[in-house]
Amino acid sequence: MRVFQIEGDWGFDNLRLAERPDPEPGPGQVKVAMRMAALNARDLIVPLRGYGRATGELPLIPVSDGVGEVVAIGEGVTRAAVGDRVCPTYFQDWIAGDPTPERFASALGGPRDGVMAEFVCLSEQGVVKVPDYLTDAEAATLPCAALTAWSAIAGHTRTRAGDRVLVQGTGGVALFALAFAKMLGAHVTVISSSDDKLDRVRAMGADATINYVQTPDWAKASRAITAARGGFDTIVELGGAVTLPLSLRAVRPGGTLAMIGVLSGLSPEVSLGAIVARQVRLQGVTVGHRDGFQAMLAAMEQHQLRPVLGETFGFGDLHAALAHLREGGHFGKTLIRFD
Repeated sequence: MRVFQIEGDWGFDNLRLAERPDPEPGPGQVKVAMRMAALNARDLIVPLRGYGRATGELPLIPVSDGVGEVVAIGEGVTRAAVGDRVCPTYFQDWIAGDPTPERFASALGGPRDGVMAEFVCLSEQGVVKVPDYLTDAEAATLPCAALTAWSAIAGHTRTRAGDRVLVQGTGGVALFALAFAKMLGAHVTVISSSDDKLDRVRAMGADATINYVQTPDWAKASRAITAARGGFDTIVELGGAVTLPLSLRAVRPGGTLAMIGVLSGLSPEVSLGAIVARQVRLQGVTVGHRDGFQAMLAAMEQHQLRPVLGETFGFGDLHAALAHLREGGHFGKTLIRFD
């Protein structure tokens, strides 16, 4: 079978098309013929060994998100059948409960082999069935970006109708966070550097928008939006070092910063006093577990929620797809179609 793998040494130059033997499912495993994959920001980090030893060992098949069809099952499998359309879970061994080092070490696309292979064999516990209303392209976007947003909005913060939520940017996680927060009845503000993208999120239901290039002090500018509550109930924090000090000014006393991304740096200069005195909750979010994935799918099906799709590339065009993602001008998830 064809695969893309990082081989020999780390680096994008060593991400190559290769051949591996077709895998066969063992007891408790399913064999999945992959149909589509979707890219995330981590797929730009893994080839550079950006997670250190936790990135895994070479050769490594990258990319964590995708959808496929079960074409064979091993002995004892009961959670899936041949013909089922399934998504692999991001953390293969995190079914429910709290995270552990062992569960975090089961991520697809590093340290475990990912989905850029024509066939993958996975534990039956590490796949979820996809609702019929979703296309393959839509389903492929869900395991990482969608579940991260769901964990932030519906899991850790339990957003309620009338809450004020701020979402940073218009990337994959941000667009899912906007959709889930609106689904739960929240008032959502989105900040971005692009007026065109802000127009698009308003069409998706955003209640307020701020261009942070034109208005660098968006924390001050947002006060009118949250005047009755004294700040945002939840901020989906994707920026990192540059945005965190502003988020601390914009969140309400007792509010939550759902810390997901570090796009502007890892080392912020913040006043710890603001966190303590205002009893702000700083909650790290790293995707989520399988039970959360299934709860998210049930909610999406109930509301017929559809992901936002971007450009689609062929299987052999992985490098071009990664370059497109790296440029940062995309809106919606970047996809890989398997031949």
